[in-house]
Amino acid sequence: MYVTHLSLADFRNYATLEVELVPGANVFVGSNGQGKTNLVEALGYLSTLGSHRVSSDQALIRQGTDAAVVRARIAHDERAILAEVQINRSGANRAQVNRAAIRPRELPRYVATVLFAPEDLALVRGEPSGRRRFLDELLVARTPRLAGVLGDYDRALRQRNTLLKSARATRVSEAQLSTLDVWDERLVAFGAEIVAARGALVDELRPEVSAAYATIAGAEHDASLASYLSIRASRTPDDDEPSADGTVAASLSAPDAAAEFAASLARSRRAELERGLTLTGPHRDDLVLTLNGLPARGYASHGESWSFALALKLAAARLLRRESSLGDPVLVLDDVFAELDASRRARLAAAVHDFEQVLITAAVLDDVPEELAGRVIRIRAGALESGVGA
Repeated sequence: MYVTHLSLADFRNYATLEVELVPGANVFVGSNGQGKTNLVEALGYLSTLGSHRVSSDQALIRQGTDAAVVRARIAHDERAILAEVQINRSGANRAQVNRAAIRPRELPRYVATVLFAPEDLALVRGEPSGRRRFLDELLVARTPRLAGVLGDYDRALRQRNTLLKSARATRVSEAQLSTLDVWDERLVAFGAEIVAARGALVDELRPEVSAAYATIAGAEHDASLASYLSIRASRTPDDDEPSADGTVAASLSAPDAAAEFAASLARSRRAELERGLTLTGPHRDDLVLTLNGLPARGYASHGESWSFALALKLAAARLLRRESSLGDPVLVLDDVFAELDASRRARLAAAVHDFEQVLITAAVLDDVPEELAGRVIRIRAGALESGVGA
């Protein structure tokens, strides 16, 4: 798939924008603060319903306006699709495909992107929440219905936490405990599916990440992945299990995950009632990254961390290319080349140049490897300065 036209209204610093795009490389060039990243951020929102830079949609809406609109015309298998999202300052967001209303969470069925950005370094050095988001966005891109499962789990988790806080503040009643049992069942049902899906995804990513790391770094290193499961970490020392620390090398089936999750909640109930918080489940899991057998977060150098982050994204793109009904995802390289040395620039360019469409942002055109210096679009102060083929 590739985007043929992108339209913005009141998104970030863009009052309006209309830009034609072509297959292959499209390079957005401009000084810092002119709106290059805002442009590709808008396209990423269509496929992930979120920003790689901020957690709140409010920052995406131009100051003084009530809503932002992102619209993209997409070509795939000789079909044209018009995908649109309206991001509202108040009230629910709205989405359309070919002018017909859909639920926003259905948009990933029609738009697939993989973003490489300086913020990706946090995948290696940052908190678990970023790594969970990476997995979940890839899950939804491959299997859009999982967006509903993730949403149902979050709602059940909020309800259960509210009940736990209420029980902590008052003397726990029999009715509260009975209600907690009901929410336990819902949490386990949704959570077990998430644990199983994430685990299967990690199994698929593992060889892809290893190969992608070697491609980008140009060195023989053992870059590997494993899942950290809080439902395993809550085991007591008396349990006869080799994975008592929570890190598992292989995925669990949904029935096994459900059984372990239910047992973990039962063991944790007293502590949860004392703290008013759900202490175990996929919302507390992590993706463990190791390099040559050591935790990448604590031992990898800056260059190695960058290579690992890029390898994760390249592996995701390759999985989508191989299995997504949309074909190649649109690759977005947001100010990435400025962060890399010449050898890594060349290796990354060689790894992505054959994707159907690559969107690149750069402050300096010379930072972009020659094989990716396709159509150049210059951005200045939230507007197109010029757009010419290079």
